[in-house]
Amino acid sequence: MNRRMFGASLIGLTGASASMQRGGRREASTNRPPTARTDAEKKILATLDRMRSASELYLAVDPDTGRMLRLLAETAGAKNVVEIGTSTGYSGLWICLALQNTGGRLKTLEIDPARAEQARKHFEQAGVGGLVEVVVGDAHENVKRLKEPIDLLFLDADKEGYASYLKALLPLVRPGGLITADNVAMAPDYIKAVTTDPRLDTVFFGRFAVTLKKR
Repeated sequence: MNRRMFGASLIGLTGASASMQRGGRREASTNRPPTARTDAEKKILATLDRMRSASELYLAVDPDTGRMLRLLAETAGAKNVVEIGTSTGYSGLWICLALQNTGGRLKTLEIDPARAEQARKHFEQAGVGGLVEVVVGDAHENVKRLKEPIDLLFLDADKEGYASYLKALLPLVRPGGLITADNVAMAPDYIKAVTTDPRLDTVFFGRFAVTLKKR
């Protein structure tokens, strides 16, 4: 897929989320829930549904943002995804919908041991425990131990730390790889970094940002 085609796909995937925000307020999504193609996909979607129906705290992202992450990961053919801010695994499960097709793996970093344990349980319930490594502790320290090239990076932790995570992990993001971040309005230093670095091309969709590391 060439860059123009990928860009068109990206706009199509994320446009719906952008339409959800008007004048700073959230609007109801018009997207329909995804339909499972395989039993494995059905199992993940069922776990996601249970998490939301239980009104579980710390879901972190809304379903449309989760679906964007899945679509971006699968479109990019991601083999190695890094997530900063596991919470209870909701966004990670959306990413795993892609990874079970790309043959990739997710490494997700969470500072809260209780949330990390909940996330592990959800990954196991969804049948994707073998695709995910949950790393517990201070992500600012743990990112220093990462060595493998990153196809997709997702930031959804301490907003004041976004710029620091970007600086630490950008060298690992492969050329043509993607950096995504939620709630970017709360991270002005990050916005400045991804919009002034000539190596990067960033598009904002509501509170969500997608950045391409240029080839």
